[in-house]
Amino acid sequence: MYLKRLELLGFKSFAQKTVLDFPGGIAGIVGPNGSGKSNVIDAVRWILGEREAKNLRGGKAEDLIFAGTPKRPRMGMAQVSMTFDNSSGFFPVDYKEVTIMRRIERDGNSHYYLNKDEVRLKDIIDFFAKVRLGTRGLSIISQGSSDLFVRVTPEERRAMIEEILGLRQYQLKKHEADRKLKNTSINIEKVKATIEEIAPHLRFLKRQTAKWGKLGDLEKELHDLENAYYANRLKELAEGKKKFDPEIAALDAAMAAKRKELEALKKDLEKTESAKPQHAGMGDIRKQRDQLLAQRSEIEHEVGKLEAKMEFLNSVVASERVDLRAGELLTALEEVKDSIVKLLKEQTLEAVHAELRALQEKVAKFTDRNSKQKSEIQDLKGTKDALMQKLGPIREELTALSKKEEESAKGYEQFNAEFRAAFEKVEKKKEEIMKLENDKNRLLFEVERINLRRQDVEVQVGQIGRTMEEIEKLALNPPAVEDLAGTERKMLRLRGEIAGIGDVDHALIKEAEDIETRHTFLTGQLTDLEKAAKDLEVLIKDLEQKIDHEFHESLDKINKEFDKFFNLMFGGGKAKLVLEKPEEPKAADLTEEEKELRIHQQEADDLETDELRQLGIEIELSLPRKRIHGLDMLSGGEKSLVSIAALFALISVSPPPFLVLDEVDAALDEKNTKRFADIVRDFSEKTQFLMITHNRATMEAANVLYGVTMEEDGVSKVLSLKLE
Repeated sequence: MYLKRLELLGFKSFAQKTVLDFPGGIAGIVGPNGSGKSNVIDAVRWILGEREAKNLRGGKAEDLIFAGTPKRPRMGMAQVSMTFDNSSGFFPVDYKEVTIMRRIERDGNSHYYLNKDEVRLKDIIDFFAKVRLGTRGLSIISQGSSDLFVRVTPEERRAMIEEILGLRQYQLKKHEADRKLKNTSINIEKVKATIEEIAPHLRFLKRQTAKWGKLGDLEKELHDLENAYYANRLKELAEGKKKFDPEIAALDAAMAAKRKELEALKKDLEKTESAKPQHAGMGDIRKQRDQLLAQRSEIEHEVGKLEAKMEFLNSVVASERVDLRAGELLTALEEVKDSIVKLLKEQTLEAVHAELRALQEKVAKFTDRNSKQKSEIQDLKGTKDALMQKLGPIREELTALSKKEEESAKGYEQFNAEFRAAFEKVEKKKEEIMKLENDKNRLLFEVERINLRRQDVEVQVGQIGRTMEEIEKLALNPPAVEDLAGTERKMLRLRGEIAGIGDVDHALIKEAEDIETRHTFLTGQLTDLEKAAKDLEVLIKDLEQKIDHEFHESLDKINKEFDKFFNLMFGGGKAKLVLEKPEEPKAADLTEEEKELRIHQQEADDLETDELRQLGIEIELSLPRKRIHGLDMLSGGEKSLVSIAALFALISVSPPPFLVLDEVDAALDEKNTKRFADIVRDFSEKTQFLMITHNRATMEAANVLYGVTMEEDGVSKVLSLKLE
């Protein structure tokens, strides 16, 4: 695995896209001061996860973006990408080539990409920690920090060693576990406090709802009884209704057959009726007979009147004969006597004649009245005889018509007998159909009774707040019930008991259920949190043991190499890294600002050393020909040599993928620079070096040189030179 390529765009002085290809081994970057060489190192540090702008020689994140010059406008974003050859599988991803890219915009938005997939900063830090790369160790030594390993605190020195040993990933995990454990502990306390807060109220609610505790059991028992009762009722009604279906179907079939027979009989009746005898002139005969009967009746009536009148006249004539001999005769004589007396008194002839005429008329009237009545009787007798002569032909015609009617009546009697027989068959068949319809109606009445009983069940089910759909499902396979009446009595008894308990405060029950649910949930959460805390404690302990074991095991190897390289750099002497617990400043000696910084240091930076105190690394050394045993007594060059010896000791035990060194050799003399270059050349077979230098010896050790220059437009440009 090696760094193949570094691309910069808009980063600090690199306004245009700049690509640096690295073939492996040693790559040297040279150029005059102020040309932007160290910006390449800053780009590497930035993409490895550096978040502090001051560590990148800037005041704020926006300072990383090309700010513009009088000849070039400023840019809106800065972007750096690193491409690694991963054909050996060094990086824990399934890619032959790995590209990490970081981009920042002027609005402050920052993005990380791993092979074009956006990831978090934390993911990138964890990713590089697994391959022994980071911003806090010795992977990158900036300009003026060649003695970094000597100047830092023992705790920082240990962190550098852990990073280059690949233990930082475990430290990060341990720190994350510590953070989670702390948060879990806080959550445990919160949950405990909440449980303690709601427990008294929950006990109060349980006491309040205790009287309704039995209600649930009673309601459940009632619910089960209702299920069994109504399901069996529905099943019983369904089976009862189903029993009538075959009978109704049989009656429908029988009625259909009877109706067919009825239709056939009706056709026979119509056929018989169509054969009704039709006699010519029968209507005329009846009409004639009626007319003759009317005439006969009229004549007989007239004859009767004539006879009555004749009888009356005969009686009058007879009575007048008797009366004439007595009173009327005397009267007439008296009138004649008076007339004669009157005549004797008359003086004139005309008066006598007139009186004689009057007397004559009286006598004539008396003598002619009886003969007139006899004449009238004779006339009536003649009229009667004439009428009787007319009556004879009429009677003969009536007799002839009666004979004709008797002949027609005989034909009608036969027709009537046949018609009556056909009609009786039709009526009999109708009676049979009516009987079947009555039987069917009787069955339908029974079915309707069952339907009414089912409706009654539906009403009852609705009254208890249940649905028929629910009961009908149960009716498909109802619970076994031996006695429905007994079940109904139990239901009534349970309803009475439930009613006797009284009204339930559902709001109080709901509150009790909610609080109990919350209490149960919190109790479960507390159990889970306590288990998680124990698991985290076990994880922290395992990580501490792993870190401690691997650190101590590696420290012995590092000390051997450190002593060897120290001896090589100083031409003798001894050096050793030892674990010591650093002295913590007393609180009284700290300023308020330092106290607050110590308290909040962990919260301010997730990647800083955790709050738990750990052993630091001290350096014990002795220089040849000098009685110097402390680091404070070393010169600047000596401190750089000690740091370089420690660096090579570390990479000999755990070589990182690459090292970035910015003018580390600046404080060395020519002899030590030559030694430094030789050692770098030896290590370049395992570790890739990216070095900024001004020393010729270091340049000669490089496989490729990049020259950085800045032209009049204020933009850094790169020229490359491969050295064979």
